[in-house]
Amino acid sequence: MTRRLAGPPPRARAGRRPAASSAYIRIWEVVRRIPRGRVASYGQVAAVAGLPRQARLVGYALHASIPDSLPWHRVVNVAGRLSLARADAAAGLTQRMRLEREGVAFDARGRVRMAGHRWAPRARRPGPRPRRRARP
Repeated sequence: MTRRLAGPPPRARAGRRPAASSAYIRIWEVVRRIPRGRVASYGQVAAVAGLPRQARLVGYALHASIPDSLPWHRVVNVAGRLSLARADAAAGLTQRMRLEREGVAFDARGRVRMAGHRWAPRARRPGPRPRRRARP
C-alpha cells in the first residue's frame, strides 16, 4: 500500500469529490480565519496550519474546496501578486475586485501592499484551562 503525503487529491469519478484530507481541512480552517481587509501568503497559511514549506499544498486545497465556501481571494503570493491572474485573467480580476471591496490597496504594478494588509494571526488557545485545585 502506498501512502500519499502531499499533493493534489486523486481524481474523482464523474462529478464526485474525493474525501478531504486532514491537511486540506486544516488549511481551510486557517483561510476562514483571515479577516476582511487582510491577506495572507500561501506559505503563511501553510505555516499557520502546521504545514511549513507546503505553500503549493495550500493552492491545491483552495482549488479542491467547494466554490464560495472560503474567502479564497484573501490568499496571494508572497510578493503580493494575484497568482490566479497569470492562469485566468477573469479569475484574477474577480480576486482583485473582491479585495478592493474589502479595502485592500494595490500598488501601481497591481500588487497588494503587503506591509499594510498582511494578516498577523494570533495564537489560538487550545481551549479552557484546567482548574487548579485549592491547596488544603
